[in-house]
Formats: sequence, C-alpha cells, structure tokens
Amino acid sequence: MGENAIEIEGLTKTYAASGSQPPKHALKGVDLEIPAGSIFGLLGPNGAGKSTLINILAGLVVKTSGKVRIWGFDQDVNPRQSRASIGVMPQELNIDPFFTPRAALEVQAGLYGVPKSRRVTDRILKAIGLEDKAEAYARNLSGGMRRRLLLGKALVHRPHVLVLDEPTAGVDIELRQMLWANIRRLNQEQGTTIILTTHYLEEAEEMCDEIAIINHGEVIARDSTSALIGRMDAKTLVIHPEEEVALPQMPAGVESCQRADGAFCFTYRRSEIATGAVVEAVRKAGIVIRDIRTEEPDLQDVFVELTSEKKGAA
Repeated sequence: MGENAIEIEGLTKTYAASGSQPPKHALKGVDLEIPAGSIFGLLGPNGAGKSTLINILAGLVVKTSGKVRIWGFDQDVNPRQSRASIGVMPQELNIDPFFTPRAALEVQAGLYGVPKSRRVTDRILKAIGLEDKAEAYARNLSGGMRRRLLLGKALVHRPHVLVLDEPTAGVDIELRQMLWANIRRLNQEQGTTIILTTHYLEEAEEMCDEIAIINHGEVIARDSTSALIGRMDAKTLVIHPEEEVALPQMPAGVESCQRADGAFCFTYRRSEIATGAVVEAVRKAGIVIRDIRTEEPDLQDVFVELTSEKKGAA
C-alpha cells in the first residue's frame, strides 16, 4: 500500500440518452488522489457528480472509462479486493425494518464473507451506541439510531476506507457529536481513511484535512482545507467606534457598511490594500477606536465563490 488510499485517473461516466433527454455526462475525466489515513472532504452542489463518484467507488455504478484503485487494488483487475477495502455509509435509510441491529450486522458481515470467528458485532454495537438496542426491531428505532446502524453496517468488514455520504443530515446535535467522535476514533486509532460528503460546510472545515470540490462533473479545486480558505483574498475589518459617528470616507477598493450594533465593516482585498491603510483612514476621520477585529473567509465563502453559476459557466 502506497501513500494514497484511493487513486482515480480520467474517470468518466455518461448516462445514455432517454426519450427526449440527451446523454448526461455525470463525470468528465476526474483525476483525484486521496491520501491514506486522511479525513478527506468531497464537496459540491446537488447534481455535481459526487453521488456518481461514490457509487463507482462502491461498485454500484459501472464507470464509462478511467481507472480506479482502492487501497492499491485496481477495480478492473481485482474487483473483489477493491470492494472489500471500502465501506459506505449511505445517505438513505435503507434498513430492513424486521431485522434487529445485531441481525443486520451479522447478515452484512456474511455478505462480505467475514467468518464468524472474525466478526466484531458486539464491539460495533457498543461503538455506535446501540448495545442496549441490539435485539430491538429496526422499525422501532428512531431515525438517529437507524443512521448509527448504517455506520455499523459499513464497518463490519473493517474497511481501510470509509465513505460517509451526508452522515449527519437531519440528525440532532448530540447524535452528530457522537458520530464525529466515532469517526475521529476510527481515523486516529485504526488509521481508517475517511471520505466525507456534507452540506454542512462548517463540519467539513472542522473535520477535513484536505478537500476536493466537484462541480459539473469536474474537480474544480483540491487542496488542504487551510490552503483552500487562504485562496480567498477578501478580508473584513470590523471597527467599533468609541461613540456614535457617521461612516467615514474610505480609499478606493474598500467596501463600507455600518452594522446594527454601530460597528463599521470594511471589506477589501489583502493583495491590493493593507490593513494599516484602512485603520489610518478611520483615524484621520477623527474616530476613536474602541475595539477592532478581523473576519477571515471560511469554507462556505470558498465554496460559493468556486461553484457559482458564473464559475460553472466559464
């Protein structure tokens, strides 16, 4: 096993024309490497190609062309080994309502060919917080408990790579924290590579070491989380004046506004205007500064900037 858990080269997927609908190019030559042992974010708007990519990795969708290697196994050459190396926690709650959590995990382990002597059903039930519900029918479990069971099913064969497709969609804060605690533990203690898709961008910013953003079937950005955020040149300076005064005149290139609490808000490009020049303009206006702070861009700003219609049409 090399440095990458997953290597994707020139991956394409085209869905055939249907009726009056033309062929759909879901993936357009995706190249992507995901480092082993990382928590990797796979982000993009709805319809960007994320689900198609995940389903190809899981062996549920047949690619049109390209190469996929999972944990060093080529999908075309060693399909069984590549599928055994990955576990997927889907977004949909596809659980048999008449199975208990214990039975669901046992059946899933059997499907992956895990011998009974090597199954860790009780350990997984404890890890996902369903130890006391092991013999309850799945139909009687809450939505949050069913989502935990999905995580357990993805872990029965001890995969090297775990894909989490919107794992915390629609769950409460307590369950979200429990899920992330389990994910961090898997990553830190067992070295499991985690691939995360989420619409909660603050979650990706906090959890992920690296992030790839997909739009219109193409990878439009791929970097460390900090580097992606660093791409945004905009900076906002928030100044609270000592007393209520009018918004001062600022140099060209600085956007000004006044917030409801009386604070002045100045947004500018760091590559064009120095912060000191903004502060100096405020002082020259005779304004006494009571408090000053900066607001840096976050992952949501980067996401919106990269996936806007203007960018997508370029």
